[in-house]
Amino acid sequence: MIHGGAALNAEFKTLGNLHNSSELRVVYSQASPYPHAVLDGFLTADVYQKCIDEFESLDQIEWKNYLHVNERKFANQELDSWGPSLQQVTKELTSAPFIAWLEEVTGIDGLMADPHFDGGGLHRSIRGGFLNIHADFTAHHAEPQWQRRVNLLLYLNREWSPEFGGDLELWDTSMKSCVDKISPIGNRVVIFTTSPDAYHGHPTPLNTPVGVARRSLALYYFTRSDEVFVRSTNYQGRPEDGWKKIFIKLDSGALRVYDFAKHRMRFNDKVISSVLGKVFRPFKRSRRRQE
Repeated sequence: MIHGGAALNAEFKTLGNLHNSSELRVVYSQASPYPHAVLDGFLTADVYQKCIDEFESLDQIEWKNYLHVNERKFANQELDSWGPSLQQVTKELTSAPFIAWLEEVTGIDGLMADPHFDGGGLHRSIRGGFLNIHADFTAHHAEPQWQRRVNLLLYLNREWSPEFGGDLELWDTSMKSCVDKISPIGNRVVIFTTSPDAYHGHPTPLNTPVGVARRSLALYYFTRSDEVFVRSTNYQGRPEDGWKKIFIKLDSGALRVYDFAKHRMRFNDKVISSVLGKVFRPFKRSRRRQE
């Protein structure tokens, strides 16, 4: 893990920890089970506090539902609803200078930020929330020639204790063992290369107290390709999941059908979000009681 450090580029008004890209590239490329890096103190302290305040102020608005067998979380992809600090951070993390730095770190040329926040944006999970181990969807749903290549997760939690759970787990390609666990402590960023076997998630239901959510900003970066490999999110059961693997696989299969429809017929996530919200209304009521 990389800790400490100061901003390398005065263009970035919000970022507090960008390491020398050539040095970080070595750490990144040698990380196990697949290329990744963890940076603490990523935002300047004042911007980080403002982002937390702005994020928490959004709790009472309507969020997109990701509520099914393999995950329990909510997302906000409406940039205009975010506060000025969250918008500024996102602007910098999708800017040409930052993408150039990201290309140096990852060794992947031609990266592009996603203005649609396809699957990304602000994410939040409350007590009982989880995200089963998976490899991400591989192709953009609105841009047919965009291949997904890199994830950036910025944790925006005011407080986080080990007993809350929620560690990001990185699993080996055979799904036999968890190789690394990364606590979602505030102002920490995780960057990793997405691939068909880059398995990750936080599968154990959260044990957060009332009023505490697991909050993050998720940004995904793509490259343009004439031959895009298309596959939906591939959920996997852990060895200890036992009979639950059956339901994980069934849900993953249903997701593949929906993902196919999104690519071919441009289905709107808002429709399925509304349906899921009605199906899991008790969970949503529980969410409101916790806030």
